[in-house]
Amino acid sequence: MSPAVGGPALFIGTDTDYVALVRPELDPADPGVRLAAEQAGVAPEEFAGPGDTWTVLFENGGEGDGFELPGVRDAEPAGFAERLRAELAAAAGPFTVDGGAVLRLDGRPAGPDAYAFTAHLTPPDDAATPLTVATGPLPVAGLLADLDAFLGSLA
Repeated sequence: MSPAVGGPALFIGTDTDYVALVRPELDPADPGVRLAAEQAGVAPEEFAGPGDTWTVLFENGGEGDGFELPGVRDAEPAGFAERLRAELAAAAGPFTVDGGAVLRLDGRPAGPDAYAFTAHLTPPDDAATPLTVATGPLPVAGLLADLDAFLGSLA
């Protein structure tokens, strides 16, 4: 389960413990979008559509937050997803997928067709306070389908 954000999104985890890479879509009904449009002297619909800033969202034990990744291009989340997909498809045991300075994902088998993950997050504006999010077992087939859908949304 994952929060609705519109735009490309990759969620790894459960309702209460997850990490997500998202590029939110701007909604013309959002009060912030409406205010920005008003200040710019244009209709809110002109601001609607795909955003250009990637965000990492996380929740751990029902408590969550997120941080923006200014300057990240689609190729970087796509590369992360491709590396994660390759590791899951090989299903050869524990693995680590490096997502750069802000995200590292450790995967370990958690049953015959499942993996559990530990995400290591380092918010760019608070590098002194790294965060860790551990997920329960997630079915490999579902993760592979989610990765394919995510990669397709970036194509």
